[in-house]
Amino acid sequence: MYARIWRGWTRAAQADSYEELLRSEVFPGIRAHCPEGLERIDLLRRDEGEEVGFVTVMWFSDRTALEAFAGPDGEAAYVPAAARQILARFDERADHYLVRHQDG
Repeated sequence: MYARIWRGWTRAAQADSYEELLRSEVFPGIRAHCPEGLERIDLLRRDEGEEVGFVTVMWFSDRTALEAFAGPDGEAAYVPAAARQILARFDERADHYLVRHQDG
């Protein structure tokens, strides 16, 4: 199993709009692009005062599935245009980790 971790931030006033965009458009679009090997997508949210931080963790069954999603520049962030309009800032690169243990 592989985890792809990415971070982005919105202004506090945009946080709910961004979360709704993720749920209604971005995540379904990812699912359509990567139907096999993507086990799940987790969304984490944290209030940081004037900003709200978001972390997405995408869980892939194997390296082949991760590479099918990530493409030739495997760690480049996937940030659709609609998300770029809402985000205040974001990581240009995602981090990939080999999962060594899961408890549960």
